[in-house]
Amino acid sequence: MKKMLIALGLSSALLGGSVAWAEESATAPTEEVTVVDTANTTTLNTTEAAVPVEAAPAPAEEEPKLDTGDTAWILVSTALVLLMTIPGLALFYGGMVRKKNVLSTMAHSFVAAGVVSLTWVIVGYTLAFGEGNAFIGSLDKFMLSGITTEALSGTIPEILFVIFQMTFAIITVAIISGSIAERMKFGAFVAFIAIWSVVVYAPITHWVWGGGWLGNDGALDFAGGTVVHINSGVAGLVAAYMLGKRMGLGRESMAPHNLTLTVIGASLVWVGWFGFNGGSALGANGSAGYALVVTQVAAAAAAVAWLITEKVVRGKASVLGGASGAVAGLVVITPAAGFVTVGGALAMGLIGGVVCFWGITALKRALKADDSLDAFGLHGVGGIVGAILTAFFASEFIMGDKAPSNLMHQLWVQVEGVLATIAYSAVMTFIILKVIDLVIGIRVEADDERMGLDLSQHGERVE
Repeated sequence: MKKMLIALGLSSALLGGSVAWAEESATAPTEEVTVVDTANTTTLNTTEAAVPVEAAPAPAEEEPKLDTGDTAWILVSTALVLLMTIPGLALFYGGMVRKKNVLSTMAHSFVAAGVVSLTWVIVGYTLAFGEGNAFIGSLDKFMLSGITTEALSGTIPEILFVIFQMTFAIITVAIISGSIAERMKFGAFVAFIAIWSVVVYAPITHWVWGGGWLGNDGALDFAGGTVVHINSGVAGLVAAYMLGKRMGLGRESMAPHNLTLTVIGASLVWVGWFGFNGGSALGANGSAGYALVVTQVAAAAAAVAWLITEKVVRGKASVLGGASGAVAGLVVITPAAGFVTVGGALAMGLIGGVVCFWGITALKRALKADDSLDAFGLHGVGGIVGAILTAFFASEFIMGDKAPSNLMHQLWVQVEGVLATIAYSAVMTFIILKVIDLVIGIRVEADDERMGLDLSQHGERVE
């Protein structure tokens, strides 16, 4: 709990010091050695440098070597994760809004790829994966300083690890846009994601994957249940509250203008998720293969569970429901993809599909927030469910000696990570948006909203 409180106060890099090392040299002593020939009793006296008796040296650790198979797989995975955002998420979100806002909604995903790519290479990567301390990385890799073509991260080039992780930062920011669609100023969104990707995303990434306190406590997050989905879902919910509800919500039709785009987008997201989860094994190995299998099983199970639940509750199983259910399953399995068996993935998918359906219906009504495209209901709720269920389904069959030995302890560590991420993301998102609102405003004018953001923000429209 103390660590969580400290984490809330984090807003700048806390840099560690350097340590000076001293070395001493020693001169081997000389001594007289008497050699006796037992055959003729002749004695020879010589003065030589004595060779000190030393213990056998410990076996040296094998230096990491580049693995071309691992490198090839992460190259492919990087492209797959970027595919999830542009065009995947852009189409998924773009099809669900009204026609007058489709371009502005897709622009959010597109511009996220541009803005976050820059913030990541300038300062985001070093804050996330620099040495630093338990809460934030150092600035030693500012502008990717010191990362040569020969530098390795495990068995892959570090520069490849940089861009692979960049794609995670990009999609995290793009997910948030689902909560603010159809009413946020484009300029305000650009300013928000530039700051948020550095102040919120990078520190939480460091906590879990960069040598920070959550990772050291033993939190399990294979591919981003906490870092990506809870983080973005909570930020989206806070942004939805601060922006307020869309004009005419509950009085005017806000039906999706083109579900064909949404289904295509969801399909691209599903395919891209293999790079998201499988690539997080950071190698072309059995762990990556298992991650692909459990990802597919969880997505399929959640889609089926959602459709059945929707049929029971609403009388019809919708195409949008099937697509949403698949995404819910993908989110839920993300933190556990490298830790669970196929049976565990099946159970997590079924649970996730039902819980996320509840998240975008009953919970959404209870929260009274206009989470336009259900970023919190799918990603926030799904991420929380996945993080907690990981403690229950993490398997010794998959993890071997690294499997949790104490369920209750692991459950607490997972809950600790969930609570810390919710608290930090919510507070910092509120502060960032409040400052931007005071400076330039975050919501479009009423007339601009009625006109549609395509025309009012971009001067374009879909005929």
